Amino acid sequence: MVQETQTSFRKKLVLATWDNFIEELLQEQRPDYDNYFMMITDVIGLRATCNRGKSGSILVKDNKIIATGYVGSPPGLPHCDKAGHLMETVIHEDGLQSDHCVRTLHAEENAILQCAEFGISAKGATLYCKMVPCFRCAMKISRVGIIKVIAKKRYHVDKRTINMFNEKKIELVVLNDEVEEY
Repeated sequence: MVQETQTSFRKKLVLATWDNFIEELLQEQRPDYDNYFMMITDVIGLRATCNRGKSGSILVKDNKIIATGYVGSPPGLPHCDKAGHLMETVIHEDGLQSDHCVRTLHAEENAILQCAEFGISAKGATLYCKMVPCFRCAMKISRVGIIKVIAKKRYHVDKRTINMFNEKKIELVVLNDEVEEY
């Protein structure tokens, strides 16, 4: 009975989210590409398996989606949803300490790895994501030749990422200057 109730709740949540997505599309008539792709990242993020980082990302070339990614463990390994979080303390460049779950790959990593798995070059692509990527993801973004990143919000320790993107001439667009809370 409990499982049935949880499944029913999840279905209602998905339908409500989808209805909101459609409602936003209809309000704008026809969204521009950046808004369109950013809305899709929210839907992709629903597949995330770590409730600390429910986010999705997409890689786009010539206004066509070439890969998607969401926060989740590699195939065949336990997910946070079932096994719990695998926490590590991280000390950031500003001395701030925070706990991060390292059981899962970030959405940006998974999109890049999906390209690798299927032999698709990410060179010249634009990455759409929930927040400014962490420094580790930024290094991967730089390595594969992504030329533009569009993030919905800031990340609480994004200075090194921003500096690297500036140095590498990777265009960064942040749609909302607020820091993403998670």
